[in-house]
Amino acid sequence: MIEDVFKAIPLGILLAFTIGPVFFVLLETSAIKGFRAALSFDLGVVLGDISFILIAYFSTNKLLFKIKDDPSLFIFGGVLLIVYGVISFIKCKSDYKKDIRNAINQVVVKRNYFKLFLKGFLLNFINIGVLGFWLGIIIIFGPKLEMNDERIFVFISTILITYLIVDCIKMLLAKQLRSKLTPRRIFKIKRIISIIIAIFGFVLVLQGFFPEEKQRLENVIEDIRTP
Repeated sequence: MIEDVFKAIPLGILLAFTIGPVFFVLLETSAIKGFRAALSFDLGVVLGDISFILIAYFSTNKLLFKIKDDPSLFIFGGVLLIVYGVISFIKCKSDYKKDIRNAINQVVVKRNYFKLFLKGFLLNFINIGVLGFWLGIIIIFGPKLEMNDERIFVFISTILITYLIVDCIKMLLAKQLRSKLTPRRIFKIKRIISIIIAIFGFVLVLQGFFPEEKQRLENVIEDIRTP
């Protein structure tokens, strides 16, 4: 059991530093709204991971592979990310003006932690690539763990706990920048994050429209890895 824990820790660290929409939004939330707000967002992300884990574990391999590689899901998820990014980009201007007014009037901004939690869950859940990650974990490590429910539970729990711990460190580091963030800088950061999210959505849409190219790229990467 201890060996399972040590095998899971590097995967948790890898997951925490996987570059995606969640990675950037987490850092933005921590730097702008503080640690507790970022933690609420991150717990929503973890719930999204748990949902994918349950889908990956309890679905048949045939059905799961069909869902994972369905081009329409990539297109749907990509469009949602693009829409989210565009709306966030447009909304930045009104948020900027609101931040200026709050700074002038010294208004204390209330944080809706449940809304942040829901935001984290939805932003993670619409990224179909996360399902692919957990599918790979189950397929690769499940047999090595003898498909034992208890060992798999410990293994995956360790991944998620490690992920949360590393994310907490990232949040604390990002929080140190908070004192240097003026409304103008916050405005620029939010716009950059919005553009990044839209780009990730565009990439997902391309994977949906050109699944053959995606498979060819995966084959090239596999050939490179194979000595």
